[in-house]
Amino acid sequence: MRKKKIFEHSTTFDENLINLTPLIDVVFVVLISFILIAPLLEVDHINLAECSPKSDKNIEKATIILKVKEDDSILINNRLVTLLELKDLLKEKKRLNPNQIPQLYHDKKASFGSYQSIKNLVEFAGFEKLDVVLQPY
Repeated sequence: MRKKKIFEHSTTFDENLINLTPLIDVVFVVLISFILIAPLLEVDHINLAECSPKSDKNIEKATIILKVKEDDSILINNRLVTLLELKDLLKEKKRLNPNQIPQLYHDKKASFGSYQSIKNLVEFAGFEKLDVVLQPY
């Protein structure tokens, strides 16, 4: 009986294989963490106004006009204020006229942080709506 010679090359094929199990485990952990975290993220939705001739009439009726200049200075009814003063003024305006909707004219060169701060103060004062006017003032 003749013995067959075993080739050494057959073992080298097994050594060149890469074990992908740890990589797949990491990918699944990242995927599961995204699935768990995604519902917890807070997203702020803004309802856009329809463009119509009647929407221009709302701009003229506002008694609370907030303006943010390009240097992030804040004006309420053309009076320069700080964020702390704005908080108290908005509370007072809400108490005097609860149905009024503040209008915000935000310069496109001003920072988004100033918009967010004003929006938070408007919500804190008790207003449910804020009109963001996208026209030059």
